[in-house]
Amino acid sequence: MTPAVVTLISAFGLVLAVELPDKTLVATLVLTTRFRGWPVFAGVCAAFAVQCVIAVAFGSVLTLLPDVVLSLVVAAMFGLGSFMLLREGFSKADEAGDDASRVGPAPKSFLRSAMTSFGVLFAAEWGDASQLATASLAARIGNPFAVGVGAFTALVVVAGLAVFIGAKIRSRIKPKLIQRCAGFAFAGFAAFALVQLAF
Repeated sequence: MTPAVVTLISAFGLVLAVELPDKTLVATLVLTTRFRGWPVFAGVCAAFAVQCVIAVAFGSVLTLLPDVVLSLVVAAMFGLGSFMLLREGFSKADEAGDDASRVGPAPKSFLRSAMTSFGVLFAAEWGDASQLATASLAARIGNPFAVGVGAFTALVVVAGLAVFIGAKIRSRIKPKLIQRCAGFAFAGFAAFALVQLAF
């Protein structure tokens, strides 16, 4: 496999693992119960596309920094992602669907449903673990296109699962356990970035 394909698969796997137990999946599930599936899927995917471009652009800018500064920034981003995932993974309350629950009465048109879904998910993704992971990978690997495609594909898969399988997925996945595992993995990535400073 070419380095670009390896990068794409790596980004896909990491973002998929982070997003499955995330609030964005729950928000998509809630939106699907309020609106028709296709407008929700379209709006959510558009939000993910914009957020991936933002994350990759941020990560690409980071590559212009000196190696020491870059390692510190990447470690900090993974550390922040680890903190967020572990905090949610060990929290008692489940407030993951709050963003979606604030949405008003369900609009009837495709466009309004899609725009509502776009707004909810676009807001939910700011500072999200998947956004931090995408930016960090783009900075570390240096192939922003492959990272962006891999991350976006993973996000679309998660959105598809939430929209089309919905309640079945929620009943079979233990979100807290996956959040904890992903949080510890992020902590390991942060530690690895710091260890690289010594070499």
